[in-house]
Amino acid sequence: MSLLTSLTSGVSGLDNFQEQMDVIGNNIANVDTTGFKAGSVQFADAFSQTLRVATGATSTTSGSSSVQVGTGVTTTAINSNWGQGAITTTGVNSDAAISGNGFFVVRDSVSNDQFVTRAGDFKVDANGFLVTDTGERVQGLSDAGLTTQGDIKIDTTGEPATSDPTAGIVSYSIDGMGKINVNLSDGTSFVRGQILLQNFQDPSALVKVGANLFSGMASAGPLATPATPGSGSLGSIQSGALESSNVDLAGEMANLITAQRAFEANSKIITTSDEMLQTLVNLKR
Repeated sequence: MSLLTSLTSGVSGLDNFQEQMDVIGNNIANVDTTGFKAGSVQFADAFSQTLRVATGATSTTSGSSSVQVGTGVTTTAINSNWGQGAITTTGVNSDAAISGNGFFVVRDSVSNDQFVTRAGDFKVDANGFLVTDTGERVQGLSDAGLTTQGDIKIDTTGEPATSDPTAGIVSYSIDGMGKINVNLSDGTSFVRGQILLQNFQDPSALVKVGANLFSGMASAGPLATPATPGSGSLGSIQSGALESSNVDLAGEMANLITAQRAFEANSKIITTSDEMLQTLVNLKR
């Protein structure tokens, strides 16, 4: 029975350290991905086989402890590290980095599904909407009066009455509170809209869906509504910059070595158990 248990433990070790290798490989692959959050594997011991039940002490006996043999290891969670990544300046007006807590909210204009992201590598599409690289529209206060939530758009809608009707956009900028300031060719300027941020009670409940996007906001416990950057526990926005991946490459390489050696050790358990079983079978000869 013990030999079979050791085989089971060795196999569980191979399976779970392979999962850790997959996570480490994904972290290393995304070392340069904007806004990426590194993952880590959490292990726990598997069900233990009880060979003897503990007995309590009496007036004449001292009692005995239980005897249990574990059956291996299991993965309880793969958690994301939500620590701040380094912020690097790009000089691109549409880029935005969050310094502190919070997520950008974006919407798929086709399915109407909403997602959140830490990646602020935005651009302005042909229709003037501020969008992600995959076309999701950034959400916030979409009118010059900052009263209506919706898709952020950068155009001359809501320009001051004193502006030249033929004036075009010369430049725009995003301030620390997410307000989009538009400068017109006639020298006037106005606030076109404001990017809002969302935060969660339990970000670990968010689900990665690719393209730097997360779904599952309801399970993560969102704030009542997206709020102004810099308010409450939310971080501020740094314009013309991006948040880098928070992967610690040196740490991942150390984890890689540990996982490799643990995998080899568990494979040795299987090999040794097989040799012992072979010896037992050969006793018949």
